[in-house]
Amino acid sequence: MQKIFARRLLLAFAALALVSCATAKDPKEFSGATPLQWSQRLAGSEMARLGDSLVWKPGGKAKWDYAAGLFELSLLKLDRQAPDPRYVSFAENAIGSFVAPDGSIQGYNVSEYQLDAINSGRTVLALWQLTHEARFQKAAALLRKQLDTQPRTADGGFWHKQRYPHQMWLDGLYMASPFYAEYGKLFDEPADFDDVAKQIRLADEHTYDPATGLFYHGWDETKSQPWANPTTGCSSNFWGRAIGWYAMALVDTLDFLPTNHPARSTVVATFQKLCAGVAKYQDPQTGLWWQVVDQSQRPGNYLEATASSMFVYAMAKGVNRGYLSRDYAAVAAKGYDGIVHNLLKEDGNGRWSLTQCCSVAGLGYGRNGSFGYYVKEPVVDNDLKGIGPFILAGIEMERLAVVKHR
Repeated sequence: MQKIFARRLLLAFAALALVSCATAKDPKEFSGATPLQWSQRLAGSEMARLGDSLVWKPGGKAKWDYAAGLFELSLLKLDRQAPDPRYVSFAENAIGSFVAPDGSIQGYNVSEYQLDAINSGRTVLALWQLTHEARFQKAAALLRKQLDTQPRTADGGFWHKQRYPHQMWLDGLYMASPFYAEYGKLFDEPADFDDVAKQIRLADEHTYDPATGLFYHGWDETKSQPWANPTTGCSSNFWGRAIGWYAMALVDTLDFLPTNHPARSTVVATFQKLCAGVAKYQDPQTGLWWQVVDQSQRPGNYLEATASSMFVYAMAKGVNRGYLSRDYAAVAAKGYDGIVHNLLKEDGNGRWSLTQCCSVAGLGYGRNGSFGYYVKEPVVDNDLKGIGPFILAGIEMERLAVVKHR
């Protein structure tokens, strides 16, 4: 505890020394609280709201879900910075309720070949490293095995799901790549790193738009889907959360990709390119990002919480890891400040909510990828696809030596 206190004290002095204009007691405060405190507030509020609803039980509604896995992973990472037994207990109860002693996973069906199903494997790996329970290692191996037979495009890119043939979605890069890379590191499977880098490269090649600096949500190699451009195969709009998934995929995968891997510099360059594009479209007044990123003036568009939280997390972490210049600290801080001031609401009883979250969006099966489609999907409070990234953003913002504040 003394070492943690001393480290935080040194960071505080460093911040004060580097920011000559700082006049507040803590130059890292937003609305009277540090980013770590905001993460704790939202984590505690969401755990109280959810109770045991993410725990599998016969006849219950809980399912093996990527968003729940993201939230539970954020709790485990928060516990490392601000230890609280409730965080580990919540994650272990939720994920553990699905995992049998033999490593089988309740509700998981490999034949569906959903990349979404892989994401909770990161929480499984984290719990295995915490508890050393064999069932978690076996469950991770089961999920990893899916990737051996995951259907692929002609050039080797993972299909997003069996029911979305010949399609790569940016979402899928987050669902599989960090887990794939971490598994490769933990269990000494160096070939995994090559495949992870390949998936990232293919997503970049197929979905990047140099005119805007942004990435399209999805790509159909057959160019036959109703939503696909007949020439490029890309979807028609730049959905914020899809780009956010890719941003988090890149910065998290780099945690595990070896420093001497020949593709590492390419992954870093892709991440830098993505952040440069996203930063151009940050709302100058609020610091937030729009549901359809490049169409801020179009009626019906709105400032969206999940993408904004993802971008802040990715940029703050990118600065902390040295992938981005210090200039992005200001971009991240402006975005974080915008979330705290515009999207966090208190209910009067001490619980906080994250508002203006896009509930869900996709492509195909009646979803045409148009601007009108994206802005008409339900907008809700406290979607876990925003709660998790906001908690992670607070952890990374806390680590920044210098931030811009009100």
